[in-house]
Amino acid sequence: MPWKSDLRWSDVTPRTDWLNRRQLIAGAAGLAAFPAAARIAAAPSLYSSAEAPNSLEDITSFNNFYEFGFDKGDPAAYASALTTDPWAITIDGLVDRPGSYDLADVLKGQPLEERIYRLRCVETWSLVVPWIGFELAGLLNRVGVQPAARYVSFETLHRPEEMWNQQSPLMPWPLREALRLDEAMHPLTILATGLYGEAMPKQNGAPIRVVVPWKYGFKSLKSITRISLVADRPGTTWNELQPEEYGFYANVNPQVDHPRWSQSSERRVGSGLFGGREDTRMFNGYAEHVAGLYAGQDLAADY
Repeated sequence: MPWKSDLRWSDVTPRTDWLNRRQLIAGAAGLAAFPAAARIAAAPSLYSSAEAPNSLEDITSFNNFYEFGFDKGDPAAYASALTTDPWAITIDGLVDRPGSYDLADVLKGQPLEERIYRLRCVETWSLVVPWIGFELAGLLNRVGVQPAARYVSFETLHRPEEMWNQQSPLMPWPLREALRLDEAMHPLTILATGLYGEAMPKQNGAPIRVVVPWKYGFKSLKSITRISLVADRPGTTWNELQPEEYGFYANVNPQVDHPRWSQSSERRVGSGLFGGREDTRMFNGYAEHVAGLYAGQDLAADY
């Protein structure tokens, strides 16, 4: 049976810092209305990048969230239609305590941290984002991962009446992604509920999303409603649509080009179309933490 929680939203963080539940998961539409003191309390993380984050405007105005359109400005324009309260996540498959969990139950006991992570788009754009979140491993340990589980699959919300582009036949909805279990349990992999100390903006994946910083951004699924533990490698949306362009692993690798462009360099969002480029870093700069996960693999084949 799933655990039953008497947790109140205000218990997640100290009284002086918490946002009420409706504010916390309301998303970007209410960001401007939040009091300056209404912050999500989070400890700094040793895993944070020393790089300066992009501005909030950069982070919230340049997004891939295809449920709201294919242009990078569409999510900011249309995501206000998304209802994020109430919100539940189904956790099923090879777990000891499957069930549908209210977001408050998902957050119960999870220590929130601020983690400044690089986010790399497959189109060679990059961002540095100050996420607020907690390690996915903490949640998986609480629901009890069974020995046969080898992969963790994620599914995003399917609500075409609010996510208008889900009415398009060009994509198979809802979007699905997956990680190998050791990738999912790695301490760099987080479930994020905010950024810049505030609630997660809707165009960035409110109210909760996956963030896997050493992989291309499409692996970090937004607005998740299902987490499944499975034995066999599950299908994932982009890999099934265009396997020659989007591999299952999606590790940032400057030596493996996208078929239509080089991945050897990148441009920071906000630098302009002709802004300076920088060399792409292996595993997006996180090689010291994650390279060991792929020992013995041919990363040109397992791209």
